[in-house]
Order: sequence, then C-alpha cells, then structure tokens
Amino acid sequence: MAWIAFVPFFYAVSRQKILARFFLGYFFGALFWAGLLYWLVHVTVLGSFVLVLYLALYNGLFAAMLFPASLENRRVRTILFIPAVWVCLEFIRSYVLTGFPWGLLGYSQTPNLPVLQIADTTGTWGISFIVMMVNGAIYQCIVYGPWVTEKKKRKYIAPSMAVAGVLLAGVVAYGIVRFQQIDGKKREAVNLVRVAVVQGNIPQELKWNEASQDYIMKRYIDLTHEAAGEMPSLIIWPEASLPTVIGEDPVYFSEVEKLAQNTGTWLLFGAVTLRHERYYNSAILMSPQKEVVDVYDKMHLVPFGEYIPLRKILPFLETVVPIGETTRGCSRTLFTFLPPGHTTPATFGVLICFEDLFPELSRELTKHGAGFLVNITNDAWYKKTPAAYQHFQASILRAVENRRFVVRATNTGVSGFIAPSGVVNAVLADKSGTSLFVGGMQARRIVPSQEKPTPYARFGEWFVVLCALVSIFGIGTRCNKERDLTLSAKHCGGSRCNP
Repeated sequence: MAWIAFVPFFYAVSRQKILARFFLGYFFGALFWAGLLYWLVHVTVLGSFVLVLYLALYNGLFAAMLFPASLENRRVRTILFIPAVWVCLEFIRSYVLTGFPWGLLGYSQTPNLPVLQIADTTGTWGISFIVMMVNGAIYQCIVYGPWVTEKKKRKYIAPSMAVAGVLLAGVVAYGIVRFQQIDGKKREAVNLVRVAVVQGNIPQELKWNEASQDYIMKRYIDLTHEAAGEMPSLIIWPEASLPTVIGEDPVYFSEVEKLAQNTGTWLLFGAVTLRHERYYNSAILMSPQKEVVDVYDKMHLVPFGEYIPLRKILPFLETVVPIGETTRGCSRTLFTFLPPGHTTPATFGVLICFEDLFPELSRELTKHGAGFLVNITNDAWYKKTPAAYQHFQASILRAVENRRFVVRATNTGVSGFIAPSGVVNAVLADKSGTSLFVGGMQARRIVPSQEKPTPYARFGEWFVVLCALVSIFGIGTRCNKERDLTLSAKHCGGSRCNP
C-alpha cells in the first residue's frame, strides 16, 4: 500500500493554495500518526496527544512545499523534487528535539528484500525516496497519461516516467544482485558464533516491585541455564533485566557472577547502575571467570522517560513528569570476547532501547570495528500492540545498512536474529507462533563480519545532502518563476499572461 498511499493525498492538495495545502497535509498526518502511535496512551495520554499534533506538522509542511506546479508539472525535475522534500523532512524529524525517527516511509519495505538492499548505500532515506517517487509518478501518470486527449498535457510525461522507471528498476536490480551476494557469503561462512537470547516476559508493573525481585531473578537464572544447554558462546539478557540497581544492592549482582561461572558462558545483561551518585542505563559484559569486561552506558536517552528536558529552565516539569534522572553515557563501547574454539575475538556493539532507531549510532559502531550489533530493550510499556513490531523494523534496517547481524533481546518481544541481508532468521515465539508477552530463550549461529564498513556506514548522510540540494533547487526555481509571472503581469497591464 505504501507505493500508492499518497496518490489520493496528491489529488487532495493539487491546485490548492498554500494554507489549504498545509491544513490538508496536517489532517492527513494527524490521522496517520494517531493510527500508528495509539499505543502510547498506555504510557501517557496527554503526551501521545501532543506528540501526534507535533508530528503532523511535518506532513503539513510537506503538503505546503508541494507547489501546485510541482504536481502539475511533468518535467523530470518534478519527479525528483517531491521525494527529495519528503526525505529532508523525515531527516529533520529524526533529529529535531532529540529526534523521533519512528515510522519512516522506508520501514514499510522491510518484507520487500530486493528494495531493501539499497540501504547499504543510501540508508533508509533511499528507500523512502524511491517509494515516494513512485507515488508521484503514479499520480502524474493517472492525470497526464496516454489516455489524456490534450497533447499539451502529455508532452512531458514520457521523460518523467522513464526516469522513475529506470531508477526503480535500478534499485530492484541492485537489490537482487546484492541479496544473492550477501546470502551466499552467509552460507559459506565458517567463523560462526552461537548466541542465545533470553526473553524474561516480566510485566512492567512487576519490574521494579521489591516483592517481585526474587521471582524475576529466578526467572532469568532458569532461562539462562536452559539457554546454556544449547552451548552458546554468549547469552544476552534484555535492557534493565536485573531487578535492582547495581551500586545499591550487591546481592543480585553476585547471583549473576555465580551464573556466569556455573554456565561457563559470556553473559551480557542490562542493568541500572549507580556510580559517583549518578544513575545510568547500562549494558554489562561478564566473562565466565566472573570478571566485568566492559560496560556501556546508554547515550541517547528517552525524553520524559529517562530525563526531563530543560529541567533547570522549567523546574515545574518535575511535578508534571515525576521521573528519576538518568545520566547520559559519554562514549561508545565495543565489547570483545573470545568464543570457545576460536582464535579470533568477536567484537560487537550494543544499542539500548530505541537507540537502534538512530542510524548514526550503529554506523559509528560498525566503523570502529563491530562485527555484529546487539539491541537490548523493554517494550512492555505498550502492552500487546504493534509497537514492538514497529520497533523491530528499525533493527532490520540497521542490519542492512551496516551489513551486520543484529541480535535482539527484549523483555516481552520481539526477540530474534536478523541477517545482514535483512532476512529475519528467527524470532522467539511460543508453539502458537505468538512472539509478544511470552517467555523463553532462543539460540542461533551468527557470523561476526570482518568486512569493511558499507558505503552508508563510511560516508553517512550523503544522500540526504543530495536531496536537500534538489529541494533547494526546486524551491528556488519555483520562486523565480513566480517572480517572472508577476513581472510579466505588470508588463501586460495587470493580467497574468504568458509573453
């Protein structure tokens, strides 16, 4: 549906004045975001309402920037201008006010493997571009196609459709070739590492309940012993899985040390840590010798979830949103361990919670040597809704963008293993196929990559810069045209003729 979803929208905004276009776009955006993010009401009703109203602004701006001439003009530059503007607005939304890169148009293609592969060069933005370009091409083809009787209206349609067709065919052809290459490397790989993920399925109302601490710890110990039976080199627990704060209560941490020693496996687990009177959302790697090898502190915190923005300037927010203050980590961490039977250490990077939504974090980890990526998270807040599946889409794109395996360990789902081609190798589920709010463990073999970073990992947002240049050129061209028409009208005695 993503390939045609905007065609009715283009009909609605075509030939409208700028203010009408903005409000039509805003209404369209409010409907979209309300339907996509309705699950946020499980956390905050007022916050979800405000967020929807804010995000709809970008759809309104998109509509306002689509000059009537953009939709009426059949020139090649028009077929590129529309998706370029969309990509620029998606990028801005991903970074303004700490950023919210959720529900990108490119995420809609996660099951579409041939189209997905271009992300290793352009990032997700390239997929958003091609999908929006096809929407614009379909709209123009319907309005100005061969069945239109006026030759004047059909004059420029052929070049535009040719450009759109060539770009789409190029993306699909590239995707087919790259998918076969990546998939073939996976089959030929010999440097396999067995990894297990544990999904505790702890309800959010029990997570920080002192009366539930023993139950939670026993749950993870039992599942870890079960996972150890699969002979993995590394076992991964979800975000903040330890039911206490490290630095305040040493009892449960000592239980983790015994567990790592008894199972003889490396253990990566999430925990809240207290150091120097500051709280951190951390990922900790422990060796079978009970040694804490390294710690990563979450760098991209959730506003109003882990910290209050502008707390010092607007202190009243503390009474509106009474949360604890989590301290931001100051540097990335590469975790290294030596799997049994291997002579080369395996290196990986960790993304905590929604950090996997921000491609620059995984890019930096890949550039600095991460052989695979791990996402530990807790989406229990949002109950049995599409939230966890929408979050899972981001991890699929991070795998393709960096050509690295992504391993996800979550509290309530979706936990699983994603190949560098974007193929979901496995998802933890019960016998009925349900992957949300089920407990268990799953083990799979992955291949830590030793290849050079992808073009996207090396060069970053070059495609967004290109889209920005196209957008500026398109807006500048339209402004010049409006000025010329105004001057022409003055020369023609006030009538807007075409001299």
